[in-house]
Amino acid sequence: MQEGEARREQLLQMLRDSTAPISGSALARSLGVSRQVIVQDIALLRAVNKDILATTKGYVLYSQQTEACHRIYCVNHSDDAIADELNTIVDNGGKVLDVIIEHEIYGQITANLILENRRDVAEFCDRLKHSNAKPLNIIAGGTHYHTVEARSEVMLDNIERALREKGYLVRA
Repeated sequence: MQEGEARREQLLQMLRDSTAPISGSALARSLGVSRQVIVQDIALLRAVNKDILATTKGYVLYSQQTEACHRIYCVNHSDDAIADELNTIVDNGGKVLDVIIEHEIYGQITANLILENRRDVAEFCDRLKHSNAKPLNIIAGGTHYHTVEARSEVMLDNIERALREKGYLVRA
């Protein structure tokens, strides 16, 4: 096996063994290469259909073959309601997988989030607050979508009901 192939297999194994995202810098240190090499390796692995997501906390290996239920919610709210909307989802047993907006020129833009609990939401909101970046919902006038995963359809129904009660849900 060539050096690059062996490294990519090691990288995949590290992601399989991890229960949390791993930063590109941490992967680079562990494998004794530059972060740029890791970025290139991730791109090569994605090209052969490996489910590697880049999140704000690092890389995760995510399998779509899961018994969990999924639903996409269309929501709209102001920036000051971001934490409340995300906490409403995780408090009701949901995992926020992504945020999606429809852009009039670029089409659909998706960013992976992978938020499972209030700590994840707080860290995400803290990064938004302390960066120059703006949330994607600004581009779309507040309207955006979230793909949410939960253990059952009942949990997804409860999330939908809670979002509707708070006035965030645009359509079911």
